[in-house]
Amino acid sequence: MPQPLADKVRPTNLGEFIGQDHLVNKDKPVRRMLESGNLHSLLLWGPPGCGKTTLARIIAKDAKRDFYYLSAVSAGKDDIRKIVSPLSGNSSQPRLAQSSPILFLDEIHRFNKAQQDFLLPFVEDGTIIFIGATTENPSFEIISPLLSRCQVFVLKEHTDADVAKIVQRGLKELRLKTKPSKSALDLLGSFANGDGRQALNLLETTVKLYGKVTINSLKESLQSKHLRYDKKAEEHYNTISAFIKSMRASDPNAALYYLARMVDSGEDPQFIARRMVIFASEDVGMAQPTALVVANEVFRSVEIIGYPECAINLAHGVVYLATAKKDRGAYDGLRSAQEDVKKYGNLPIPMSLRNAPTKLMKNLGYGKGYQKYSKESLLPDKLKGEKYV
Repeated sequence: MPQPLADKVRPTNLGEFIGQDHLVNKDKPVRRMLESGNLHSLLLWGPPGCGKTTLARIIAKDAKRDFYYLSAVSAGKDDIRKIVSPLSGNSSQPRLAQSSPILFLDEIHRFNKAQQDFLLPFVEDGTIIFIGATTENPSFEIISPLLSRCQVFVLKEHTDADVAKIVQRGLKELRLKTKPSKSALDLLGSFANGDGRQALNLLETTVKLYGKVTINSLKESLQSKHLRYDKKAEEHYNTISAFIKSMRASDPNAALYYLARMVDSGEDPQFIARRMVIFASEDVGMAQPTALVVANEVFRSVEIIGYPECAINLAHGVVYLATAKKDRGAYDGLRSAQEDVKKYGNLPIPMSLRNAPTKLMKNLGYGKGYQKYSKESLLPDKLKGEKYV
C-alpha cells in the first residue's frame, strides 16, 4: 500500500516541526523537557491535524525511547496488556524512568473509565511514559487520577502561514511540473481550516486525480459545499450575523434556516454554540434567565457529541432562544458602567464597603456604617444615584 503524502513529509525532529511555537521554540516546555532529559507523561490536547501524533513521535525519537502507538478507537485493555506485560516482568521494583518506553494513545477520550483505570498503574509506577492525544477537554474526558499524573499541553490549530508551509513541503515531495497558482493554494488553505493533514490529503488526492492543482481540480476533488463557506470570508460573517439577528427578532424559522446553512457548510458547532451562550445573556437576559442555562447545556452537548447529531442540540437551543422574551437591560447596563469606568477611572470606594481585616484599617474607618440591606446608593460619591438597569 502506497505511503500517504502526510506520512512521507511528517517531521522527524523539532527543527522540521511546523507550528506550536509556544511549546517547541527555545526555552518552551517541550524543548526544555527534551533538553533536560526529564521526560514525563503528557496529554496533548488540540484540534485535528495540529501535530499531536507527530510531536509524540519526535519526543520518543529525541529521547531515544521505544514507541508504541495505539488508537483508543480500536484498542482495549488487551492491547495495553500486550505492551506492558513484557516490561513489568515479575520484579516488584519499578522500572527505571530512563528506560521506560513511550505508549502513545490517540483519541484517549474514547477510552471509558474502566479502561483508563486499567492504564493508570503502569503510568504511576513508571512502566511506561504515557502520552495521550485528544481533541476533547481533558477535564471532562480523562479520569482525575490519570489527569493528575500527566502534564497537559494545549496545541493550537495551524495558522494560515503554518498550513502554507506544510503544503509547500507536500509540493516539494510531489515534484509537480506545473506550479499551482496562489489563488489555488489559498483555496486549499481555506478548506484545510488549520488542519495540516487535511490540506495534504486534499493536495495528494487532487494530484492523483488530475495531475495538477488548480481551483477547478480542487473543487472537483473535494465535491463539497464547504468551499463556498470560507470561514474567514464575507459569507461566514453574513451568515452568523443573519443567524443572531433572526434570534433577536424572535424569528425561529429564519434562525433555523441560517443554522442549517452553517451546519451544512461545516461551521464549527462550538463556534455556533458560543454565540448562543453570549446571546442568552446579551439579548434574553433577565426576561428569561433560564436561557443561559439552556445555552450552556447546548454548548456542553456539542462538546460531548459533535457532528452530525449535535445539530439537533443546536436546533433545540436556537428555537428556545428565538422564542424567548428579550431584555437587553443587563447588557446595556454593563456597557454604561464600563463607559463610566473609562470616564472617571478608579473612583474611591465608599468607606462603608471597604474590607477591614486589621485593627488599623478599622480605626481608619474601613467598613464603618456598613448595613447589609441598605437602600442607599452604594456607588462612589461621584456616581451617586446613577442608574444602569
